[in-house]
Parts: sequence; structure tokens; C-alpha cells
Amino acid sequence: MKSIILALIALSLYGCSSAPQTQQAPPPPSLPVATIASGTETTYQEYPASIEGTVNVEIRPQVSGTLDKVFVDEGAFVNAGQPIFKINEQPYRAALNNALANLHSAEASQINAQLEIDKLTPLVQNKVVSEYQLKTAKAAYQVATANIESAKANVSTAQINVGYTLIKAPVSGYIGRLEKKQGSLVGPQDATSLTQLSDVHDVHVYFALGEKDFVNFKEQYPGQTLTDKLKQLPSVSLLLADGTEYTKQGKIDMIDGQFDKNTGAITVRATFANQQGLLRSGNTGKVRLSLEHKDALIIPESATVDMQDKVFVFTVGDSSKVKKVAIGIVGKNGANYLVKDGVKVGDQIVLSGVDKLQEGMVIQPQKATDKVAAAVTKN
Repeated sequence: MKSIILALIALSLYGCSSAPQTQQAPPPPSLPVATIASGTETTYQEYPASIEGTVNVEIRPQVSGTLDKVFVDEGAFVNAGQPIFKINEQPYRAALNNALANLHSAEASQINAQLEIDKLTPLVQNKVVSEYQLKTAKAAYQVATANIESAKANVSTAQINVGYTLIKAPVSGYIGRLEKKQGSLVGPQDATSLTQLSDVHDVHVYFALGEKDFVNFKEQYPGQTLTDKLKQLPSVSLLLADGTEYTKQGKIDMIDGQFDKNTGAITVRATFANQQGLLRSGNTGKVRLSLEHKDALIIPESATVDMQDKVFVFTVGDSSKVKKVAIGIVGKNGANYLVKDGVKVGDQIVLSGVDKLQEGMVIQPQKATDKVAAAVTKN
């Protein structure tokens, strides 16, 4: 019996010595934090744009006929007044000669009428012939005078038509596609123009703003009216189709008077200098608008987490506990979000490792490096 008791005591002591020891909780994670600051930031918004010359002219014939000559090639630059097309003028030259002949005939008839008046006047005074014959002669003279005026108008019309056979450039610019070739029959009623001429010394760049963007756009700048605001607008940039930025800055100088009912957008125009002719009508690109945000709260994108169409940050509160807070974003500049609500100046946020945090976790705050802090407190 004594041996059994000793065995039980030994077994109990062995069990106690082999019991698992209680594991200690891991230390709180050490994560970088920074204090939110405010500053003035500029964000950029890009809008698809179409480019047109300040003057785009359809060149159409004013008279019908055969296209005898084409003096220019497609894409050529022409000066205002330079001949570009020639229509066969022979029918119109013949019509001019006929009008001149009719004018000369009318002038001769007027002379005859005047001679008749001169002959009848003394005879009427001497009562050799009746006064009725003199009145008839004077009426004939007035008819001859009217025929002269009509003949002169016909001559002017014929001269104009002859002039229309030589088509000149109305403005300086670049020739577009030549829709009609030499020998083609052309006329004013043709569905297509002979070509298009674009003056691109300056170009107009058109883009559209939605209603919300337009309201934000107007609120950025001082002035009681749109005209006043246009004077305060900064220059805008133009991104070309290949993504490069055009070397010249443009100026917004027109906002359409009404919104498009179909698209809900309003058209805005910016003008860019184009002395070198790098831009042409029909080009496309993007207009980059700058919007200045004063006293904006700046938070790095890396300090946020997206969840259910919302953006959250983790603020650090008492006892180094973190709290997940939804923030409202008004824009983005580089790797930083510009925040309008959810947090305030002076709040501390976790800068990295937020994807592993949970509501109420305790962390060991670590001051951000100078480089990271500079991105957050940038002014």
C-alpha cells in the first residue's frame, strides 16, 4: 500500500512538471504615424478636347463650270487673296460681252431719244407740232435711260460671274483635302465643297464640363459674372494625342450660353497660339485644368484602405488605440489625397500597414521619417 501511494505522488509531480506554460501576448505592432496638416494644393483635371482653327472656311464655287486649274496642293499654306482654283470662264466672258453690247445699244437709244427731244422742242414752241409728240419723245428718253441702268446692272452681274471663275483664298491658312480634281464639273449646289481652308495661327480647343465640374470650376475664382471670372482664370495646358504636353499655354476665353440637353455638359473654349503650325483643325487631345485647394487636408494614398466604395484611414487615439474613419476626398495630387471631411488638422493617422489593422487594436506609434512626414505636412 505504501508503494502505491508513493507511485501516485510521483505521477502527480510528473504531471505538474509537464503542464504547458501560459503563452505571453505578442507586443503591439510598431507602425509609423504622422499628424495631419493642411496646405494649399493644386489638382489637375483632364478633359477630352477637339481642336479647330480660329477660321474654318468651306471653299465652294459661286458659278457652275468645268474646273480648269488647281493652283495648290493638299496641305499647302496659302495667303489671303492667293488664287487656288480656276473655273472655265469662256461662257461667262461671252455673257459679259453680250451685256456690254446691250449697254451700248441702250446708250445709243438714249442719244436718239435726246435728239428727238431737241428736234421737237422748237417746233412745239412755234406750234408747228403738238405738245403730245414732245411728251412722247421725253417718255422714250426716260425708257432709254432706264434701259441703260438695267444694262449696267447686267454688265456688273456678268463681271461678277467672270470674277467668280477665279477662286481666291479668303483667309490665310492651310488647304484641306481637294474633293474635286481638275476637269471636274462643279457648281454652287454641290453636296461637297471644293476644299476647306483653316487659319491655324491660333487654334480653338473645345472641351465640355459636366454640371458638377462646372459649379466647382466657377467657385474657384473671384468675380460676380462669368466674364469677370474668365479674366481671373489661370492658363491651361494641352495634352496632345501622344500624351506630350503642348509647349504653349492657352487661355479660356469662352463658355457656352447653355448646357447641352443630351449630354448635360457645357462647352468651354480655350485659345492657343500656333505660329509654328504644329496643331491643325481636326486634331484631338486633352485640356488640363488646374484647381487650387486652400487649407486642404493632405493624406498619403498609402495611408488609406478602400472598402465598399469608401476610403478609410486609421486614427490613433488614447492608449494608442486605432479607429477606422471614413474620409471624403475632393481631389488627388500625385500620391496624396486631398480630404474635405472625416478628419481634422492635428489628428494622428497610421501611415502604413493599415491593411492589417482592426478597429480598436493597440499599436506602438512610431514617428514617421522626415521624407514621409514631408509628404503629409506639405504646404
